[in-house]
Amino acid sequence: MSLNKLRLNPNLIGINPNKFTQFLIVLCIAVFIFGLGYKTGEYKTFLQKKDRPSFSSLFREKNNPKNIDFSLFWDVWETVGKKFVDKTKLDDTAMYYGAIRGMVAALDDPYTFFLTPDENKESKADLEGVFEGIGAQLGMKEGRIVVIAPIKNSPAEKGGVLAGDIILKVDGAATDTWSLPLAVSKIRGEKGKAVKLTLFRNGKEFEVEIIRDEIQVASVEVAYEKDVAVLKLIKFGDDTIGEWSKAVNTISGKWKGREIKGLVLDMRDNPGGYLQGAVHIASEFVEGDKLIVKQEYTDGSSEEYTVNHRGKLLDIPLVVLINKGSASASEIVAGALRDYKRAKLIGEKSFGKGSIQEAVDLKGGAGLHVTIAKWILPKGDWINSTGVSPDITVKIPEDGENTTTRESDKQLEKALEEMVK
Repeated sequence: MSLNKLRLNPNLIGINPNKFTQFLIVLCIAVFIFGLGYKTGEYKTFLQKKDRPSFSSLFREKNNPKNIDFSLFWDVWETVGKKFVDKTKLDDTAMYYGAIRGMVAALDDPYTFFLTPDENKESKADLEGVFEGIGAQLGMKEGRIVVIAPIKNSPAEKGGVLAGDIILKVDGAATDTWSLPLAVSKIRGEKGKAVKLTLFRNGKEFEVEIIRDEIQVASVEVAYEKDVAVLKLIKFGDDTIGEWSKAVNTISGKWKGREIKGLVLDMRDNPGGYLQGAVHIASEFVEGDKLIVKQEYTDGSSEEYTVNHRGKLLDIPLVVLINKGSASASEIVAGALRDYKRAKLIGEKSFGKGSIQEAVDLKGGAGLHVTIAKWILPKGDWINSTGVSPDITVKIPEDGENTTTRESDKQLEKALEEMVK
């Protein structure tokens, strides 16, 4: 049989050749339209997926498997985009960062927070010691933005801001729902521009207007009074150990030459900083391999930090000044020296921050400060929210103005008296 006999002849199945041709054309068009529609839908889906950040639907796979359906997130995202009345406020980047910020805030830990690239840059500038703003160290207490301490000679100090002031508003905007980095970013600003703060102190609400300036913060200042060295430790930042070492070399030389009778370590209004700085400074006064601080993690494990070098001031008589602005790393130093009876503490109860954060750099310059552990003093105290109590309490009355001068500094005067007994 020839191959030609296998060809389909329309006439043999009762179909008119012209109508059959028309049928094939219509069928081809229908198939084309269906295929085009399918591919168009497929492409739109691809674009939607492309616009969405990539999220894993499985969280904490090893410890607690949880299938998270992100459709609710995207439903809200798309609904807000379609229906929100003020389209000028629909900033995708701000909404994206806001979603991450909200996720971290759900942990209900004031010291664990997300930083946008700008905020992360500002946070690092704090530890480097140069930035533009009002010059006040901020913290969180009972969910409110609080001044840990104004920086010496800063616009904040000159404007009458005191340690312990609660910041209720910034330029009229309430701070009661703000995170710490958001508050910092709102108060910081260009040199020469004003910011209005609504503060709460001693049961009274009042406003101050402060002109921002460039803030340069040294870590260490040294003075000599009544044959006593007064070493002011302002922060635990990038340059602290270097500045500290220079000051210690000078003080050590004077002590060995019997030019001074002792040392007052002033850590009032010191907001803290790097843990390693605290260990280094405490090691200056404590010998052997003694424990300075212990980190305890949620899984029950711990890490101990002991004396890390042989100090140059192991036998010098020592008094430490603290107040409610002394926080974090300064509390580690004060607490360790107290526990080993190496120093007498004078002043007021410290701030009470007993947790340790790790600063993590993220994509695009963003950052995350996450609480990874709590720290414990050598004798076992966890001072979170309670602070370190002084051996001798000396309070400086608050009269509504920042009027503390050398002449009215009763805490320093008491320290000097104790030293020369």
